Amino acid sequence: MPGSFLWGAATAAHQVEGGNWNSDWWAWEHDAASPCAEPSGDACDHLNRYAADLALLADLGFDAYRFSVEWARVEPEPDEFSRAALGHYRRVIDACRELDLLPVVTLHHFTSPRWVAARGSWAHAATADRFARFSERVARDLGDGIAMVCTINEPNVVADHGYGGREFAPGFGDEGARERAVEAFVAAHGKARAAVKSRVDVPVGMTLAMTDYQEVDGGGPVLERLRRRTEDVFLEAARGDDFIGVQTYTRARIGPEGPLEPEEGVETTAMGYEFWPEAIGATIARAAEVCGAPVVVTENGIATDDDDRRIAYVERALRAVGRCIEDGIEVRGYFHWSLLDNFEWAHGYAPRFGLVSVDRTTFARAPKPSARWLGERARAGGPPAGRIVDD
Repeated sequence: MPGSFLWGAATAAHQVEGGNWNSDWWAWEHDAASPCAEPSGDACDHLNRYAADLALLADLGFDAYRFSVEWARVEPEPDEFSRAALGHYRRVIDACRELDLLPVVTLHHFTSPRWVAARGSWAHAATADRFARFSERVARDLGDGIAMVCTINEPNVVADHGYGGREFAPGFGDEGARERAVEAFVAAHGKARAAVKSRVDVPVGMTLAMTDYQEVDGGGPVLERLRRRTEDVFLEAARGDDFIGVQTYTRARIGPEGPLEPEEGVETTAMGYEFWPEAIGATIARAAEVCGAPVVVTENGIATDDDDRRIAYVERALRAVGRCIEDGIEVRGYFHWSLLDNFEWAHGYAPRFGLVSVDRTTFARAPKPSARWLGERARAGGPPAGRIVDD
Protein backbone atom coordinates (compact mmCIF):
# COMPACT_ATOMS: atom_id res chain seq x y z
CA MET A 1 0.00 0.00 0.00
CA PRO A 2 1.19 3.55 -0.63
CA GLY A 3 2.71 4.84 2.58
CA SER A 4 0.92 8.12 3.20
CA PHE A 5 -2.77 8.97 3.40
CA LEU A 6 -4.13 9.39 -0.12
CA TRP A 7 -6.29 12.33 -1.17
CA GLY A 8 -7.97 11.75 -4.48
CA ALA A 9 -11.01 12.06 -6.70
CA ALA A 10 -12.70 9.34 -8.71
CA THR A 11 -14.42 8.77 -12.05
CA ALA A 12 -15.70 5.77 -14.00
CA ALA A 13 -15.05 5.22 -17.69
CA HIS A 14 -18.65 5.02 -18.92
CA GLN A 15 -19.67 8.05 -16.88
CA VAL A 16 -17.01 10.38 -18.26
CA GLU A 17 -15.29 9.05 -21.40
CA GLY A 18 -18.13 9.18 -23.94
CA GLY A 19 -18.98 7.00 -26.92
CA ASN A 20 -18.80 3.71 -25.06
CA TRP A 21 -21.11 2.09 -27.60
CA ASN A 22 -19.80 -1.47 -27.22
CA SER A 23 -20.92 -1.81 -23.58
CA ASP A 24 -24.07 -3.34 -22.14
CA TRP A 25 -24.93 0.02 -20.56
CA TRP A 26 -24.95 1.84 -23.89
CA ALA A 27 -27.45 -0.73 -25.15
CA TRP A 28 -29.46 -0.43 -21.93
CA GLU A 29 -29.72 3.36 -21.92
CA HIS A 30 -30.93 3.29 -25.53
CA ASP A 31 -33.59 0.68 -24.78
CA ALA A 32 -37.02 2.33 -24.63
CA ALA A 33 -38.04 -0.15 -21.93
CA SER A 34 -35.26 0.92 -19.55
CA PRO A 35 -35.81 3.59 -16.88
CA CYS A 36 -32.82 5.65 -18.06
CA ALA A 37 -33.53 9.38 -18.17
CA GLU A 38 -31.20 9.93 -21.14
CA PRO A 39 -28.27 8.30 -22.94
CA SER A 40 -24.66 8.93 -21.95
CA GLY A 41 -23.62 10.16 -25.42
CA ASP A 42 -20.33 12.01 -25.33
CA ALA A 43 -20.39 12.06 -21.51
CA CYS A 44 -17.63 14.49 -20.44
CA ASP A 45 -15.36 13.68 -23.40
CA HIS A 46 -12.76 12.58 -20.86
CA LEU A 47 -11.50 10.06 -23.40
CA ASN A 48 -9.96 12.99 -25.28
CA ARG A 49 -9.62 15.54 -22.48
CA TYR A 50 -8.05 13.34 -19.78
CA ALA A 51 -4.69 15.15 -19.86
CA ALA A 52 -6.24 18.53 -19.03
CA ASP A 53 -8.49 16.93 -16.41
CA LEU A 54 -5.54 15.27 -14.71
CA ALA A 55 -3.54 18.51 -14.78
CA LEU A 56 -6.48 20.26 -13.14
CA LEU A 57 -6.73 17.59 -10.45
CA ALA A 58 -3.02 17.85 -9.67
CA ASP A 59 -3.13 21.64 -9.72
CA LEU A 60 -5.95 21.60 -7.17
CA GLY A 61 -3.66 19.72 -4.78
CA PHE A 62 -4.75 16.07 -4.99
CA ASP A 63 -2.24 13.22 -5.11
CA ALA A 64 -4.29 10.29 -6.47
CA TYR A 65 -6.78 9.55 -9.24
CA ARG A 66 -9.15 6.60 -9.28
CA PHE A 67 -10.49 5.68 -12.72
CA SER A 68 -11.70 2.58 -14.54
CA VAL A 69 -10.36 0.71 -17.54
CA GLU A 70 -13.28 -0.02 -19.85
CA TRP A 71 -13.54 -3.74 -20.59
CA ALA A 72 -15.70 -3.09 -23.67
CA ARG A 73 -12.88 -1.04 -25.23
CA VAL A 74 -10.00 -3.31 -24.25
CA GLU A 75 -11.66 -6.60 -25.26
CA PRO A 76 -14.32 -5.65 -27.84
CA GLU A 77 -14.81 -9.29 -28.81
CA PRO A 78 -13.80 -12.49 -26.99
CA ASP A 79 -10.01 -12.90 -27.00
CA GLU A 80 -9.55 -9.82 -29.21
CA PHE A 81 -7.59 -7.31 -27.16
CA SER A 82 -7.22 -3.80 -28.51
CA ARG A 83 -3.66 -2.54 -28.42
CA ALA A 84 -4.98 0.94 -29.15
CA ALA A 85 -7.29 0.91 -26.12
CA LEU A 86 -4.58 -0.48 -23.87
CA GLY A 87 -2.27 2.21 -25.25
CA HIS A 88 -4.81 4.87 -24.31
CA TYR A 89 -4.96 3.70 -20.71
CA ARG A 90 -1.16 3.48 -20.64
CA ARG A 91 -1.08 7.16 -21.59
CA VAL A 92 -3.56 7.98 -18.81
CA ILE A 93 -1.37 6.15 -16.29
CA ASP A 94 1.77 7.84 -17.58
CA ALA A 95 0.09 11.24 -17.39
CA CYS A 96 -0.84 10.53 -13.78
CA ARG A 97 2.73 9.61 -12.93
CA GLU A 98 4.12 12.72 -14.62
CA LEU A 99 1.81 14.83 -12.44
CA ASP A 100 2.61 12.91 -9.24
CA LEU A 101 -0.90 11.47 -9.14
CA LEU A 102 -1.04 7.84 -8.03
CA PRO A 103 -3.12 5.86 -10.58
CA VAL A 104 -5.76 3.73 -8.82
CA VAL A 105 -7.36 1.50 -11.45
CA THR A 106 -10.79 -0.12 -11.26
CA LEU A 107 -11.20 -3.12 -13.56
CA HIS A 108 -15.00 -3.26 -13.59
CA HIS A 109 -17.19 -0.23 -12.85
CA PHE A 110 -20.74 -1.37 -13.68
CA THR A 111 -20.20 -1.94 -17.43
CA SER A 112 -19.43 -5.09 -19.43
CA PRO A 113 -18.92 -5.70 -23.16
CA ARG A 114 -21.98 -6.48 -25.24
CA TRP A 115 -20.59 -9.92 -26.01
CA VAL A 116 -20.50 -10.70 -22.27
CA ALA A 117 -24.14 -9.61 -22.01
CA ALA A 118 -25.04 -11.87 -24.93
CA ARG A 119 -23.56 -14.81 -23.02
CA GLY A 120 -25.63 -14.30 -19.86
CA SER A 121 -23.71 -11.43 -18.23
CA TRP A 122 -22.96 -11.90 -14.53
CA ALA A 123 -25.82 -14.36 -14.10
CA HIS A 124 -23.58 -16.87 -15.90
CA ALA A 125 -20.77 -18.43 -13.84
CA ALA A 126 -18.34 -18.43 -16.79
CA THR A 127 -18.20 -14.62 -16.67
CA ALA A 128 -15.85 -14.86 -13.68
CA ASP A 129 -13.22 -16.60 -15.79
CA ARG A 130 -13.72 -14.17 -18.67
CA PHE A 131 -13.21 -11.26 -16.32
CA ALA A 132 -10.10 -12.87 -14.82
CA ARG A 133 -8.61 -13.20 -18.32
CA PHE A 134 -9.27 -9.51 -18.98
CA SER A 135 -7.78 -8.59 -15.59
CA GLU A 136 -4.63 -10.57 -16.32
CA ARG A 137 -4.18 -8.78 -19.65
CA VAL A 138 -4.60 -5.33 -18.06
CA ALA A 139 -2.11 -6.23 -15.34
CA ARG A 140 0.34 -7.61 -17.90
CA ASP A 141 0.26 -4.54 -20.12
CA LEU A 142 -0.34 -1.75 -17.60
CA GLY A 143 0.51 -3.12 -14.18
CA ASP A 144 3.98 -1.65 -13.87
CA GLY A 145 2.46 1.84 -13.74
CA ILE A 146 -0.55 1.16 -11.53
CA ALA A 147 -0.44 2.05 -7.83
CA MET A 148 -3.51 0.11 -6.66
CA VAL A 149 -6.17 -2.10 -8.27
CA CYS A 150 -9.88 -2.23 -7.42
CA THR A 151 -11.24 -5.40 -8.99
CA ILE A 152 -15.00 -4.78 -9.04
CA ASN A 153 -16.88 -1.61 -8.13
CA GLU A 154 -19.95 -2.12 -5.95
CA PRO A 155 -20.90 -5.65 -7.03
CA ASN A 156 -23.76 -5.48 -4.53
CA VAL A 157 -25.33 -2.55 -6.40
CA VAL A 158 -25.05 -4.27 -9.76
CA ALA A 159 -26.49 -7.50 -8.38
CA ASP A 160 -29.40 -5.75 -6.68
CA HIS A 161 -30.31 -3.18 -9.35
CA GLY A 162 -29.34 -5.00 -12.54
CA TYR A 163 -30.19 -8.61 -11.71
CA GLY A 164 -32.63 -8.49 -8.81
CA GLY A 165 -34.10 -5.26 -10.20
CA ARG A 166 -34.49 -3.41 -13.48
CA GLU A 167 -32.86 -0.03 -12.83
CA PHE A 168 -29.39 -1.09 -14.07
CA ALA A 169 -28.26 -3.15 -17.04
CA PRO A 170 -29.09 -5.89 -17.83
CA GLY A 171 -32.42 -5.34 -16.04
CA PHE A 172 -33.23 -8.99 -15.32
CA GLY A 173 -35.55 -8.30 -12.38
CA ASP A 174 -35.18 -11.83 -11.05
CA GLU A 175 -34.08 -12.99 -7.59
CA GLY A 176 -32.49 -16.13 -8.95
CA ALA A 177 -30.42 -14.05 -11.36
CA ARG A 178 -29.37 -11.82 -8.46
CA GLU A 179 -28.14 -14.80 -6.46
CA ARG A 180 -26.20 -16.15 -9.42
CA ALA A 181 -24.66 -12.72 -10.02
CA VAL A 182 -23.54 -12.50 -6.39
CA GLU A 183 -21.82 -15.88 -6.73
CA ALA A 184 -20.18 -14.84 -9.99
CA PHE A 185 -18.96 -11.55 -8.58
CA VAL A 186 -17.47 -13.22 -5.51
CA ALA A 187 -15.70 -15.78 -7.69
CA ALA A 188 -14.57 -13.10 -10.15
CA HIS A 189 -13.05 -10.99 -7.41
CA GLY A 190 -10.90 -13.86 -6.19
CA LYS A 191 -9.86 -14.89 -9.70
CA ALA A 192 -9.09 -11.31 -10.75
CA ARG A 193 -7.05 -10.71 -7.60
CA ALA A 194 -4.97 -13.81 -8.35
CA ALA A 195 -4.61 -12.81 -12.01
CA VAL A 196 -3.34 -9.34 -11.14
CA LYS A 197 -0.98 -10.66 -8.48
CA SER A 198 0.45 -13.15 -10.99
CA ARG A 199 1.66 -10.23 -13.09
CA VAL A 200 2.45 -7.36 -10.72
CA ASP A 201 2.94 -6.79 -7.00
CA VAL A 202 0.38 -4.06 -6.25
CA PRO A 203 -2.32 -3.74 -3.58
CA VAL A 204 -5.60 -5.31 -4.73
CA GLY A 205 -9.08 -5.04 -3.23
CA MET A 206 -12.74 -4.58 -4.13
CA THR A 207 -14.99 -1.60 -3.49
CA LEU A 208 -18.36 -1.97 -1.81
CA ALA A 209 -21.42 0.24 -1.54
CA MET A 210 -22.19 0.45 2.17
CA THR A 211 -25.02 2.13 4.04
CA ASP A 212 -25.24 3.17 7.67
CA TYR A 213 -28.19 0.90 8.51
CA GLN A 214 -30.01 2.06 11.64
CA GLU A 215 -32.69 0.04 13.48
CA VAL A 216 -36.07 1.67 14.12
CA ASP A 217 -38.92 0.20 16.22
CA GLY A 218 -37.71 -3.38 16.31
CA GLY A 219 -36.39 -3.57 12.78
CA GLY A 220 -33.23 -5.37 13.86
CA PRO A 221 -33.96 -8.79 12.30
CA VAL A 222 -34.82 -7.19 8.97
CA LEU A 223 -31.72 -5.03 9.18
CA GLU A 224 -29.49 -8.03 9.77
CA ARG A 225 -30.97 -9.93 6.84
CA LEU A 226 -30.58 -6.91 4.58
CA ARG A 227 -26.99 -6.28 5.63
CA ARG A 228 -26.09 -9.92 5.20
CA ARG A 229 -27.63 -9.96 1.72
CA THR A 230 -26.11 -6.73 0.44
CA GLU A 231 -22.82 -6.30 2.32
CA ASP A 232 -21.48 -9.10 4.48
CA VAL A 233 -21.20 -11.72 1.73
CA PHE A 234 -18.80 -9.39 -0.07
CA LEU A 235 -16.95 -8.19 3.03
CA GLU A 236 -16.23 -11.81 3.89
CA ALA A 237 -15.04 -12.47 0.34
CA ALA A 238 -12.59 -9.59 0.74
CA ARG A 239 -10.88 -11.02 3.82
CA GLY A 240 -7.19 -11.30 3.09
CA ASP A 241 -7.26 -8.49 0.51
CA ASP A 242 -4.77 -5.65 0.70
CA PHE A 243 -7.61 -3.19 1.32
CA ILE A 244 -11.37 -2.84 1.23
CA GLY A 245 -12.84 0.14 -0.60
CA VAL A 246 -15.77 1.67 1.28
CA GLN A 247 -18.29 3.79 -0.65
CA THR A 248 -20.97 5.50 1.42
CA TYR A 249 -23.38 8.38 0.91
CA THR A 250 -26.09 8.16 3.56
CA ARG A 251 -27.88 6.17 6.23
CA ALA A 252 -31.02 3.98 5.95
CA ARG A 253 -33.51 3.53 8.76
CA ILE A 254 -34.87 -0.02 8.89
CA GLY A 255 -38.20 -0.83 10.51
CA PRO A 256 -39.95 -4.20 10.96
CA GLU A 257 -41.34 -3.95 7.41
CA GLY A 258 -38.08 -2.86 5.81
CA PRO A 259 -36.47 0.46 4.77
CA LEU A 260 -38.30 3.61 5.82
CA GLU A 261 -38.70 6.91 4.02
CA PRO A 262 -36.33 9.75 5.01
CA GLU A 263 -37.01 10.98 8.50
CA GLU A 264 -39.23 14.06 8.66
CA GLY A 265 -37.22 17.25 9.00
CA VAL A 266 -33.93 15.74 7.72
CA GLU A 267 -32.42 17.45 4.68
CA THR A 268 -32.27 15.34 1.52
CA THR A 269 -29.95 15.49 -1.48
CA ALA A 270 -30.66 15.57 -5.21
CA MET A 271 -30.67 11.76 -5.15
CA GLY A 272 -33.30 11.71 -2.42
CA TYR A 273 -30.77 10.52 0.17
CA GLU A 274 -30.77 11.88 3.69
CA PHE A 275 -28.01 14.44 4.25
CA TRP A 276 -26.09 12.24 6.67
CA PRO A 277 -22.33 12.71 6.28
CA GLU A 278 -21.51 10.77 9.45
CA ALA A 279 -22.63 7.56 7.73
CA ILE A 280 -19.11 7.05 6.39
CA GLY A 281 -17.76 6.62 9.92
CA ALA A 282 -20.23 3.85 10.71
CA THR A 283 -19.49 1.94 7.51
CA ILE A 284 -15.72 2.23 7.87
CA ALA A 285 -16.00 0.72 11.33
CA ARG A 286 -18.19 -2.13 10.10
CA ALA A 287 -15.98 -2.88 7.10
CA ALA A 288 -12.92 -3.02 9.32
CA GLU A 289 -14.70 -5.30 11.80
CA VAL A 290 -16.11 -7.79 9.29
CA CYS A 291 -13.39 -7.74 6.62
CA GLY A 292 -10.29 -6.99 8.68
CA ALA A 293 -8.41 -5.31 5.82
CA PRO A 294 -7.19 -1.71 5.79
CA VAL A 295 -9.87 0.67 4.55
CA VAL A 296 -9.74 3.15 1.68
CA VAL A 297 -12.71 5.46 1.21
CA THR A 298 -12.94 4.98 -2.55
CA GLU A 299 -16.13 7.05 -2.94
CA ASN A 300 -17.91 9.65 -0.82
CA GLY A 301 -19.77 12.79 -1.79
CA ILE A 302 -23.13 14.40 -2.39
CA ALA A 303 -25.41 15.21 -5.33
CA THR A 304 -26.34 18.87 -4.97
CA ASP A 305 -26.49 22.12 -6.91
CA ASP A 306 -25.56 24.02 -3.72
CA ASP A 307 -21.80 23.84 -3.45
CA ASP A 308 -21.87 25.23 0.09
CA ARG A 309 -23.78 22.10 1.09
CA ARG A 310 -21.13 19.98 -0.64
CA ILE A 311 -18.43 21.58 1.46
CA ALA A 312 -20.50 21.13 4.63
CA TYR A 313 -21.15 17.48 3.79
CA VAL A 314 -17.54 16.62 3.01
CA GLU A 315 -16.22 18.51 6.04
CA ARG A 316 -18.42 16.47 8.36
CA ALA A 317 -17.64 13.24 6.50
CA LEU A 318 -13.91 13.86 6.84
CA ARG A 319 -14.37 14.45 10.54
CA ALA A 320 -16.05 11.04 10.78
CA VAL A 321 -13.14 9.47 8.88
CA GLY A 322 -10.74 11.17 11.26
CA ARG A 323 -12.54 9.77 14.29
CA CYS A 324 -12.21 6.27 12.86
CA ILE A 325 -8.46 6.77 12.45
CA GLU A 326 -8.16 8.11 15.98
CA ASP A 327 -10.04 5.03 17.20
CA GLY A 328 -7.29 2.88 15.71
CA ILE A 329 -8.88 1.84 12.41
CA GLU A 330 -6.40 1.73 9.53
CA VAL A 331 -7.82 4.10 6.91
CA ARG A 332 -5.44 4.71 4.01
CA GLY A 333 -7.17 7.33 1.88
CA TYR A 334 -10.18 9.37 0.83
CA PHE A 335 -11.43 9.66 -2.77
CA HIS A 336 -14.18 12.15 -3.47
CA TRP A 337 -16.96 11.16 -5.84
CA SER A 338 -16.71 12.62 -8.30
CA LEU A 339 -14.07 14.69 -10.03
CA LEU A 340 -16.55 15.79 -12.72
CA ASP A 341 -20.28 16.30 -12.99
CA ASN A 342 -20.98 13.21 -15.05
CA PHE A 343 -23.48 10.64 -16.31
CA GLU A 344 -25.19 9.30 -13.20
CA TRP A 345 -26.47 6.06 -14.73
CA ALA A 346 -30.27 5.79 -14.90
CA HIS A 347 -30.60 9.33 -13.52
CA GLY A 348 -28.75 10.90 -16.45
CA TYR A 349 -26.91 14.18 -16.03
CA ALA A 350 -29.23 15.88 -13.52
CA PRO A 351 -27.51 14.78 -10.27
CA ARG A 352 -24.26 16.72 -9.83
CA PHE A 353 -21.67 15.01 -7.66
CA GLY A 354 -18.63 16.72 -9.18
CA LEU A 355 -16.00 19.00 -7.76
CA VAL A 356 -15.75 20.35 -11.29
CA SER A 357 -18.72 21.36 -13.43
CA VAL A 358 -18.87 20.40 -17.11
CA ASP A 359 -20.72 22.48 -19.68
CA ARG A 360 -22.99 20.04 -21.49
CA THR A 361 -22.52 21.86 -24.83
CA THR A 362 -18.87 22.92 -24.86
CA PHE A 363 -17.45 20.48 -22.28
CA ALA A 364 -15.71 23.43 -20.61
CA ARG A 365 -14.55 22.63 -17.08
CA ALA A 366 -15.08 24.96 -14.13
CA PRO A 367 -13.77 24.03 -10.68
CA LYS A 368 -16.28 24.71 -7.94
CA PRO A 369 -15.34 26.33 -4.61
CA SER A 370 -15.54 22.84 -3.08
CA ALA A 371 -12.77 21.67 -5.44
CA ARG A 372 -10.39 24.35 -4.22
CA TRP A 373 -11.46 23.87 -0.59
CA LEU A 374 -10.87 20.10 -0.65
CA GLY A 375 -7.76 20.50 -2.76
CA GLU A 376 -6.22 22.74 -0.10
CA ARG A 377 -6.96 20.08 2.50
CA ALA A 378 -5.34 17.49 0.26
CA ARG A 379 -2.31 19.72 -0.29
CA ALA A 380 -1.82 19.96 3.48
CA GLY A 381 -1.38 16.16 3.55
CA GLY A 382 -1.86 13.71 6.37
CA PRO A 383 -5.11 12.10 7.51
CA PRO A 384 -8.18 14.15 8.46
CA ALA A 385 -8.72 15.13 12.09
CA GLY A 386 -11.72 13.78 13.95
CA ARG A 387 -12.16 15.02 17.48
CA ILE A 388 -12.44 18.75 17.21
CA VAL A 389 -15.10 21.04 18.61
CA ASP A 390 -18.37 20.32 16.84
CA ASP A 391 -20.25 23.04 15.06
